[in-house]
Amino acid sequence: MLTLTENASTIVRTITTQTAGTEDSGLRISSSAADSADLAVAVAESPEPLDEVLEVAGARVFLEENAAAVLNDKILDAQVDEEGAVRFAIGDQSALQS
Repeated sequence: MLTLTENASTIVRTITTQTAGTEDSGLRISSSAADSADLAVAVAESPEPLDEVLEVAGARVFLEENAAAVLNDKILDAQVDEEGAVRFAIGDQSALQS
């Protein structure tokens, strides 16, 4: 299952709270095809019926079925640059274990 770094959890929680304004909101990650690594990210007020829901330190991430499969063994990190833009990065969980 996808894991989140502490930075990612904090940034996701901040983005979703400021944008949607509810504690039930989350960051939804989706993919158009099962074998595609092209991912879309958007704030959602609630998960879709088939989404996998991940909660870490108050941050909620909704994974659409295809995205959940692609991200199963990954870790999500996030950074905010000097201009306030958020950049997400995906890495392999196995890289953290070595």
